[in-house]
Formats: sequence, C-alpha cells, structure tokens
Amino acid sequence: MMFVGFLFLLLLVAVDGESSEQICSYQDVLNHLNFTQNKDLFSMIRPVKDYKTPTNVTLDVQLYAILDVNEKDQQFVSYMWIVMLWKNEFISWNPDEFCGIEYLFLPTELLWKPDLTIIEMTEKDKAPPTPYLWVSNDGFIEVTNDQVIISTCRMHVYKFPFDIQSCNISVKSVIHSDKEIELFVFNNKSKIADLRQDFIQYEWLFVNMTVSTIKDDSPGYTQSRIVYTINMKRRSILYIINFLLPILFFLFLDLTSFLISDIGGEKLSFKITVLLAVTVMQLILNDILPSSSDRVPLIALYCTGIFGLMMLSLVETIVVMNLRGRDSASQDNEADKDQSLSEDCGDKRGKVSFQNCFRDICDVSPGETPSEPLPMAKEGSSIQLMEESQDSEKLLKTLVVLLSSRKEEEKPGYWTRKTKTINKVFFIFYVIAATLFLVFMFFSWNSEDQY
Repeated sequence: MMFVGFLFLLLLVAVDGESSEQICSYQDVLNHLNFTQNKDLFSMIRPVKDYKTPTNVTLDVQLYAILDVNEKDQQFVSYMWIVMLWKNEFISWNPDEFCGIEYLFLPTELLWKPDLTIIEMTEKDKAPPTPYLWVSNDGFIEVTNDQVIISTCRMHVYKFPFDIQSCNISVKSVIHSDKEIELFVFNNKSKIADLRQDFIQYEWLFVNMTVSTIKDDSPGYTQSRIVYTINMKRRSILYIINFLLPILFFLFLDLTSFLISDIGGEKLSFKITVLLAVTVMQLILNDILPSSSDRVPLIALYCTGIFGLMMLSLVETIVVMNLRGRDSASQDNEADKDQSLSEDCGDKRGKVSFQNCFRDICDVSPGETPSEPLPMAKEGSSIQLMEESQDSEKLLKTLVVLLSSRKEEEKPGYWTRKTKTINKVFFIFYVIAATLFLVFMFFSWNSEDQY
C-alpha cells in the first residue's frame, strides 16, 4: 500500500512539472516589441533614438559567377550575393523570457532598410528580392539578396585576346550622407578564395576581387561608397585557334604563292582570294571589339599588318606580270619586223640605195651581219669608189656596235630575266618583313603594358 502511494506521488510531481513548463511563440516576441501597434515606427524612419547617431551598415558582397562580358556594349553581367547588416535601436528582447528565442524572421516591408544602390547597374534585377529579414534579439538585422547584376564596365581591349579586365561594383546610399549612414566592409578573404573554384567562369577566369572605400566630398556633404573591383583574365585559347592562327596560315599561303608561275592568271587570282579571306576576318573582328577605344588594339594592328604585306605581294605580282607582257609583246614585234625585212631585201635585187642598206643594217640584230653585201652602183667603177665604199662599210659596222647597247633590252627574254631577279629580291624582303612583324607582335602581346 505504501509503494502504491509513492508511485502516485511521483506521478503528481511529473504532471505538475509539465504543467509548469513555459510555452512561447514568435507572436509573444512581436507583442513584446509592440509590432502590432507601432508598425510605422519600425518601417518609416531610420531606427535610431538620437538622430545625430549614424546607422552603421556592414556590407558583404560575394561573387559567385561571371555570366557574361560584352566588349561591344561594354557590359559586365555577374551573379552576386549581397549581405547587409545594421542595428535597429528599437528592437531588443531577453531570450530567457521567451523560451530561448534568439532570432526571428520578419517580412522585409515591416522594417526600415538602408537605401543602398549599385552605381554601375544599368538594368534592374528581374528576380524577386528576399521576402524576409533576419532579426536578432540584440537588434541586429540582416538581409541577403542574390542578384544578377548587369552593369557598365570600361573595357580595355588593347591586348585582346590576352587582356585582363577590371570591372567595378560601387555601392552607396541614394540620399543619406555619412552623418546618417556609415558604410563598412565585411572582409573575409579566405571565404572568397574558397569560392573561386565554384565560379561558373565560361570564357573568363577569375583572378581576384579587391575592396576600397572612396569618399565623395562636397560643401557640407560627404558620402562614402564601397567599390568592389573584380579582376578577370580572358581564356584566349579559342581566339588563338579560331582567329589568330587562320590569319597566320593565310600569310604562309601568300608566301608559298611565289612558287606559282607568273605565266597566266592563276597566281594573281590566288593572291586576291587570300586577301579577301583576311578581309572577312577583319569584318568578324569589327563585330567583337568596341567601336570606341583609347588605343588601337594590337589584334587590329596584327590584321592590318598582314593585310598590308599581302597587298604589297599582290602589287608585286601585277608589276611582274606587266613586265612579262612587255617581253612577249617585244618578241611578237621582232618577229614581224624580221619577216618584213626579209621580204623587203629579197625584192630589192641589187637596186637598193646606199641609204636604204644603211637603214637595213641598223635594223639587224646585234652580233649579226647583213645577209647581202652592198650592191655596186655600176660594174667596172673606179678604185676610188671602191675605197669609199669600204670606208662606209667600216663606219656602218661601228654604228652597229654603238647601237647594240640600245638593242640589248630588245633581246628575247630580257624582261623575263629581270622579273626573276625582282621575284627573288621581293621574296627575301617579304620573309624578313613578315618575320620582324610577327616578332614585334609577339613581344607587344607579352609586354606588361595593359592599357
């Protein structure tokens, strides 16, 4: 009987303990804070008891992805997490009085929030903001938003496609000065370093992100802004394979075109085709690079230099073909002249005058002698006339020797030999100029000068 009474007593103590345990809810905290009666007190004004006290806002920006970099429009698209932390002096409670509740979540429209904006943003984020705020028992409030930020970025494409770009994300208050809102940076470099491996980088490789605070002073008004500078390096392998190497191959093709014969129009057509291919590549480059730039990009100099070398090669081919055409024309004229001379001398039959024979001899090619001796005016002439005739013949031979230098360029194949020399000299010049140009471009792209 005593044992049963002892068990009954223990049961009464347990039931009494359970009934005495405090039951709490978030509504009790809201009632304690008087949210239901004074909503405007928390949402309409800056949450300080003394208006001279500035609200300290700690800002943390984390870059999660580089989505796009548009050089033509000079836009930078990034995916970021932005965290803001500040204190509301009208909010506080003792967790021990509310069953250990240390924090709660409230809708964002119920509390005042700093009016921070991103200066470089050109399009508003279409994703809805975070609907809730984190509120702690000591009055600290935190809001976290993930945003796709489309911002302007000054692109420096001088060393494209081996360039390193730096884009800024500047955060500041819209209307409040430093006397009302002070911005602070939450530094966590180790966290940024760990997140680097998780970036969706696509064409770009994240290098680092630096933070600086800049104060904009004006008479009676000082406002701070926090600038996050994102440094990134372009992955250039695709541009090397799809752009730089094809243009270099076109240069080698133009170089090997010297092996094509100058006879006919095949060489000229080949060079024009290669030149047009480089022109197409330049049009593609024009769609990539921005229209306004402080300096001419090296890749534009690269395309223009190779285009210039090919143009000189094309001009040299045209000149050589023109000279070869002269040689062919002179050979045709010489054949026609020899044919008319042989017909004319055959019809004279000894009746040609001394002046006509002089002309015929002068028209004979150098190193040749007239096919017929000088006809005599009359048979049985005097010895004096014979001597005069011999003197005249010697004079004619002397004139033929003097005129041989003028006839040298009219020899068959003269311009053909000259064009061979021109081709050799230009080929040496072409190789030297192309080599020096490529070496110059290589060292320019590898120099430390970025801008």
